[in-house]
Amino acid sequence: MTEPWRLLIVGLPPKGLAGSPWGPFEIDACGDLEAARERLAALRFDGLLLVLPAGDEARRLLSWTALSQAVQGAAVVVATEQPDAALAAALLERGVQDVVALTEASTESLARAMHLALLRKRIEYQARSAHVTDLATGLPNQTQLLEHMDHLLALREREPAPMALLLVRIEGLATAQASLGAAAAGALRRKLAVRLRASLRASDVVASVGADAFAALLAWIDAPEAAERVAAKLTLALTVPLQIGTSETAVAVSIGIAHYPGHGKQAQALLQQAFAQAAGGTALGRAGFANIVERGMSAAANDEAPPA
Repeated sequence: MTEPWRLLIVGLPPKGLAGSPWGPFEIDACGDLEAARERLAALRFDGLLLVLPAGDEARRLLSWTALSQAVQGAAVVVATEQPDAALAAALLERGVQDVVALTEASTESLARAMHLALLRKRIEYQARSAHVTDLATGLPNQTQLLEHMDHLLALREREPAPMALLLVRIEGLATAQASLGAAAAGALRRKLAVRLRASLRASDVVASVGADAFAALLAWIDAPEAAERVAAKLTLALTVPLQIGTSETAVAVSIGIAHYPGHGKQAQALLQQAFAQAAGGTALGRAGFANIVERGMSAAANDEAPPA
């Protein structure tokens, strides 16, 4: 049996929608946009159907802060009374999949619109994933990182809070390729990506931003100083030697940190700042850990030990 699509419906759910042949749909409903915002923050939905009879309600969507979050993960369909071309175009530009006139809509036509929107969203996601993923590591690439940062920074303008971008530059990959071969160097890079991801919180974003560089976006930190503690932890974790085939291989790490808003309010500016700091810093590792401690970069006391 086909797994049902999970829909969140704002407004009165059309009768019989759940059992439509265009489904199956598993439906959750709420009464207004504020309740929808809370539901979207707590749960994952495949689709969002906004039944907003009044034109003013539909126009409110253009300033509804949760819409950007919704269209990232769900197919969004808006049903309202006689939407004009300008409103429909503006909503489509915001990422809405379809805008339907309620006066012409039946349960069947709404189910069909939702079904097609869900399929378009799936195709869009598959195409986008192929474009924005580093195939060697499975991590998001620089394009996806910058897109994610743009959305997050837009939210930060309304709700200011510190965040930081760490640029992790790796030294030793070229040496590994020269001595062990391209396949071994690729395996080393993949293992470093896994170790980097394991050393951070699930809410932190890790991306591949070059053949010898990774980025870690710390979207939620209590204070700017937390980024320095995380950088120390990553340095310790990544410089522990790795077993590649029959050889034990170590790399050196240089980490640059860009703080929001101190170093900028644009994604590209923050990335350039972090790149510049990493390029100008001294790579640590390969010769032991004493130099890390001497530079005042010891890990926080409550941090876990780096993985072996």
